[in-house]
Amino acid sequence: MSKRSIDASAARASDEELARQLALIEDGLHRLADEHRADISEVHPVHAWDALNLIHYVALRRHDVRRLQWQLTRRGLSSLGRSEPYVLATLRATMSALRGERPVLGEGVLNFEGGRAALDTNTDRLFGPRPPSRVVRIMVTLPSEAAGDYCLVRRLVAGGMDVARINGAHDDPDAWRAMADSVRKAAAELGTECRIAMDLPGPKLRTGALEGGPQIVRLRPVRDIRGVPLTPAPLLLTAVDAAPAGSDLPVVPVEAAWLARRHPGEGVVLRDTRGSKRTMTIVDASALGVRAHVLDTTYLETGTVLSAGDDDTAVGPLPHVPRHHLLKTGDRLVVCRDTAPQPAWQHGQAGEARISCALEAVFGAVEIDDRVIFDDGLLYGVVEEVGADEFGVRIVESPPQGGRLRAEKGINLPDTRLPLPLFTEADGPLLRLAAEKADMLSLSFLRHEEDVDLIRHELHSLGADELGLVLKIETGPAFERLPEILLHAMRSERVGVMIARGDLAVEAGYERLAELQEEMLWLCEAAHVPVIWATEVLDQLARTGRPSRAEVTDAAMSQRAECVMLNKGPHIVAAIEALDDILRRMAGHQRKKIPLLRPLRSFADL
Repeated sequence: MSKRSIDASAARASDEELARQLALIEDGLHRLADEHRADISEVHPVHAWDALNLIHYVALRRHDVRRLQWQLTRRGLSSLGRSEPYVLATLRATMSALRGERPVLGEGVLNFEGGRAALDTNTDRLFGPRPPSRVVRIMVTLPSEAAGDYCLVRRLVAGGMDVARINGAHDDPDAWRAMADSVRKAAAELGTECRIAMDLPGPKLRTGALEGGPQIVRLRPVRDIRGVPLTPAPLLLTAVDAAPAGSDLPVVPVEAAWLARRHPGEGVVLRDTRGSKRTMTIVDASALGVRAHVLDTTYLETGTVLSAGDDDTAVGPLPHVPRHHLLKTGDRLVVCRDTAPQPAWQHGQAGEARISCALEAVFGAVEIDDRVIFDDGLLYGVVEEVGADEFGVRIVESPPQGGRLRAEKGINLPDTRLPLPLFTEADGPLLRLAAEKADMLSLSFLRHEEDVDLIRHELHSLGADELGLVLKIETGPAFERLPEILLHAMRSERVGVMIARGDLAVEAGYERLAELQEEMLWLCEAAHVPVIWATEVLDQLARTGRPSRAEVTDAAMSQRAECVMLNKGPHIVAAIEALDDILRRMAGHQRKKIPLLRPLRSFADL
């Protein structure tokens, strides 16, 4: 026998061995599907194939197929790396190719066209029709001012917002209703569709109040490099108890009658907190109050006397300057049940830092050596002592100069099993409004498939079975149980997943975020469930008007999801337009994990 014949025979034997390995993997797919036959039977009829393919993918990924992948790639065969939407079809087609046979998938197998179409259909079902020239949808978190600014909402819809997100952690039912009505009105006027998502806040842990600092307002003009004032420091004088909400200027309350006697160009003399003599100049009056400015840095406090000739008044109650704990590695922090404002504490000071947490369940759940993370990763600590009404935390990681821990900052307990409900009676108004006005409800801080069952039961009682569910994956337990959570969520017709990268990075560690993000993208594609890519997308652009290089790359990578979420900011319309442009460009290059290989006009001169 010639060497060529021997080599060909060896190659055929090797191909047959690879086919045998694939057949063993297929057997595992069927076994796991049989074990979960009851789970598959309970999903909504439109998700029957989706649930089966999800089970198949989980079974496939229980194997280490790295060597097998390499061997398939060397033969120029389609590897298993893009099998997510149609797992069984990929296995059978690859086995047929190894045996030199025409691919025969067999009956009852989701084919390649069906797998891809299932994801597109589920995406359209949740997010609405695909926008022209763009596959990926854009979701935008509405700012509070959207409740009273219809023109802003209209600009967002016109700019390319496909889904408006109303955050239930802020504002109130009247504001939420006004936002929803404005979105519907703007979409109707523009002849487009914009879906509405309402966020159920969930059991977010936050630090309690600290004692307020002095009641002081600092006024500081803009100076040039030589210290000469370029722009005076503005302020707004208002009547006591009539301070306007949302003013961009520092607000100083004074006696109403004194304020009524002021006129433009008048000078007002005062001694600030340092005893420095200062003069403020009245600029003009409006419905909000009287505008004035000072040319020198000035510190005003409650009780400061303002004199316009012989006409005097005293500054009314000013807000307390927010205080903070300054904590460094090695410091001890006591988290207590007592919700009274705690005194601020600085590193090196006598005594100990204390801060409250209002959620009662925390104090019966934490255990020694549990990790505690404050303010989105600003401070990391470990529980070293547990009592009935408090627990002591030793800070093990902080910024070099210390971390400033303030009130109303997040607390993450990644190792602690918290017996917290996904929603309470206080969430009733939001749930009822979502049932009336929204297209989908986002579930924050869910941890278990039972959370999904509870919210589905509540929505059923409200007659809102058709409301879409968005599963926000932002905790370690939710990530670990994502297959089970998806199977229970698919009992509803419309379902999606949000990769909430902020809290997830805090709980799992930033070094693992990229890995977890990839795994969720794969798993959701196998379940044909659309994904929302969230947290800080083009955040610098939305806040400052100028993007960073890193966030532009991140926005381009978001093409692998079905929807991208932008957060609010003064330049949010520009961020929408930039993201729309990026997604349209990337749509010609890549779809999920598949490069589309559009002609590269960039190198046409070669």
